Amino acid sequence: MALTKESFYGAFPPPSEVAKADMDSSREKEAVLQSVTRTGAMVPKQRTMGRLVMHSMAMFGREFCYAVEAAFVTPVLLSVGLPKNLYSLVWLISPILGFVLQPVVGSASDHCTCSWGRRRPYILSLGIIMLLGMALYLNGDMMISAFIDERNKRRTWAIVITMLGVVLFDFAADFIDGPIKAYLFDVCSHQDKEKGLHYHALLTGLGGALGYMTGAMDWGHTMLGFSLISEFQVIFFFAALVLLICLTVHLFSIPEVPLSYENEETKLLLEVTGSYKYRSLEEELKKSDFKSTCTVIMSGTKSEKCAVASRTEDQRRMTLKSLLKTLLNMPSHYRYLCVSHLFGWMAFLSNMLFFTDFMGQVVYQGSPYAPHNSTLYLTYKTGVEMGCWGLCINAIASSVYSYMQKILLPYIGLKGLYFIGYLLFGLGTGLIGLFPHVHSTLALCSLFGVMSSTLYTVPFQLIAEYHREEESLKLQDGEQAGDNERGKGIDCAALTSMVQLAQIILGVGLGFLVSIAGSVVTMISASTVALIGCCFVAFRVRYVQ
Repeated sequence: MALTKESFYGAFPPPSEVAKADMDSSREKEAVLQSVTRTGAMVPKQRTMGRLVMHSMAMFGREFCYAVEAAFVTPVLLSVGLPKNLYSLVWLISPILGFVLQPVVGSASDHCTCSWGRRRPYILSLGIIMLLGMALYLNGDMMISAFIDERNKRRTWAIVITMLGVVLFDFAADFIDGPIKAYLFDVCSHQDKEKGLHYHALLTGLGGALGYMTGAMDWGHTMLGFSLISEFQVIFFFAALVLLICLTVHLFSIPEVPLSYENEETKLLLEVTGSYKYRSLEEELKKSDFKSTCTVIMSGTKSEKCAVASRTEDQRRMTLKSLLKTLLNMPSHYRYLCVSHLFGWMAFLSNMLFFTDFMGQVVYQGSPYAPHNSTLYLTYKTGVEMGCWGLCINAIASSVYSYMQKILLPYIGLKGLYFIGYLLFGLGTGLIGLFPHVHSTLALCSLFGVMSSTLYTVPFQLIAEYHREEESLKLQDGEQAGDNERGKGIDCAALTSMVQLAQIILGVGLGFLVSIAGSVVTMISASTVALIGCCFVAFRVRYVQ
């Protein structure tokens, strides 16, 4: 039977019968509709700590693989003979693609009608691309050697495959953060969003620490190292295993409500409540026999599903057309938040991308260009290894501070957390640049973790606050809170795309400065940009009271 308004209203009990009907079990009601506010906004139920930790496992796996890349991508590129003039090309292709495509995919995920949910199909696809990228840049030379014998041709193809792997991995690893955050916002209440972001930061730090420690170990003399061809294959084995396990746990952590079901159920339920003049849907759910009604809703015919799919396709066609307009028409406080996020990532990346080189050249006074059997080169290599331990300290500090944020938040608020993160990082990098000593540098690496935890949590908490405020205003005006032209996906994507923009700016400008003044300029630049961002955070970013 086709589902029409008449049949739907006929299936719904009259008010007099509703008042006398017995209430079904709460579990059955939650399975169909977790919670609906007075005007139809979906309010997810409270999530357990276990579910939030499972959801955060994706950040653990992502950061573990990021740490492996940070430790090995430069040695890999050097080992295949990549020319120096192509280094900037490797680091620019991925952020340019991400900056252009990130908002497009974010908007597309807002309108995705996959039966598995809106965000998880994109997360799975990007996870597969990450795995493919790692396989190419860690094993590319070995794979090419198995098929090509000619030395020059083999070297050329090894460079191409390795570059492709680095670009694919960077692209997917940067891209995946937006859908993960949007997934969290879709399935969690406001309180759980804050908890989830803290767990994200905690497991991000732990994943990075474990990844850096894995990269710092000498696997060549272990049983696994003898079993595989090289150390790079051992690292790929661990990274791929961690990523697959973490991604699987994440994807099955919290179920999503498909967009088409969510929209159709909410729309029909609101029409019924308007017709019968119920006080609110939640009140009537407690009194009505909801089970039979929802059975009718879910049993639409094939023609009705096709009509829904047609409307969804029309929305998708309009997405790309209206995307630029949506981004340009973002409220000013969203744009200021994106600018502050850009300052933060410019400062953080200018330090992180060159930190191990800074330790080798400036702190240890070594040289990467000296002969490989010389004292200068061995000293540089020692400094790079010590830099990896400094980054490990950064990752551990990030985890510890993400826990401390929950304690500090009631006292200093989001503004205080945001300001302190930028201020401590700016002061710390400035001191390292002015006084480059081993022990003081390693101690100040803990401040990098404060900045890392801040960038992964506070801006996204502000996005959640902005959306909650907008929905509250819509409720006061009697509008449906779910009808938002700009979804959470595109806002998270716009914020995340600032990471790619920061990489583009640094790839164009900072490399030139380093070639002229040396690695010490990275610390001074990071400190300057962070302190400018500190002022921006204090005076331009809007905080919801």
